[in-house]
Amino acid sequence: MIITRTPFRIPLGGGGTDLPSYYSRHEGFVLGASINRYVYITVTRRPIDELFWISYSQVESTNQLEEIQHGLVRESLRLLGLGGGIEIHAIAEISSGTGMGSSGSFTVGLLNALHSYMRRSVTMHDLAEAAYQIEVERLQHPSGKQDQYMAAFGGITCLFFNQDGQVRVEPLRLTSETLEELENNLLLFYTGIRRASEKVLSEQSSGAAKDSGAVVESMHEIKRIGFETRDVLMRGDLHRFGELLHEHWEVKQRISQHVSSSWLNECYADARAAGALGGKIIGAGGGGFFLFYCDGNKRELRERMTKRGLRELPFRFDFSGSRVIGNFGDL
Repeated sequence: MIITRTPFRIPLGGGGTDLPSYYSRHEGFVLGASINRYVYITVTRRPIDELFWISYSQVESTNQLEEIQHGLVRESLRLLGLGGGIEIHAIAEISSGTGMGSSGSFTVGLLNALHSYMRRSVTMHDLAEAAYQIEVERLQHPSGKQDQYMAAFGGITCLFFNQDGQVRVEPLRLTSETLEELENNLLLFYTGIRRASEKVLSEQSSGAAKDSGAVVESMHEIKRIGFETRDVLMRGDLHRFGELLHEHWEVKQRISQHVSSSWLNECYADARAAGALGGKIIGAGGGGFFLFYCDGNKRELRERMTKRGLRELPFRFDFSGSRVIGNFGDL
């Protein structure tokens, strides 16, 4: 039995510029952080039959690859040329549709487990690229590349997207004092809204592909804010980091009417009134998780979000990325 553990991620700056429609013209930059909330994948051989047995929020059992309904599992098995007689289980600490990069984490973790099952070594870069190929090229999901790379590498990481699709990965080296202060002052709250990201990402991709002035200019501004976010974190200027989150919030509203809603706007205004310097909806928008930065007393912020029906998700940063945490028995 192989067990992998792969982190979810939160974007800190530049989100959206990892879409091919943007970076293929203008290059992209994303600063992200992986957190200690994970998806766990187990893969084991079935010695008595040739079934594909797959357990996630549903259970599938078939001896035909084409009959597997979970597209990410089906295409991962197809990519690696694996036949039946295999059992796969997935357990995630955070549900899909919440903006935390769940499909990227799932696919990276699954591919990592399957490579280990096949006794193959694989680089984190190759894991991320293969996961992206499955999600975007094979299954045609509108997505950028940050989710797969953050899941594979972990840490607080800068991702540079070249026009040819190549990705350069650079860990952001922060002092222990800055890292501790950042962890203490970032708060995640679940809105209770699960949503598909396709609509917002499709609008954003379409606007960038058509070189729509408003969309592209907004994405240029988001990239600029992303670079400044990197710089202020390196300087330890976390108050300015919080202000940049607010600037990003305002710019992102221009990209799509589906990024936020009147209720989400009210929650955000409430958080600002309670002391949050800035915040963002994690992922494409429309629901999922709020991330706020508050360098003052956090009690009122927590109380106001609780009254709104939001639930806090405590977290710390993860620096291990996707890893095999168990390899038991002779496969």
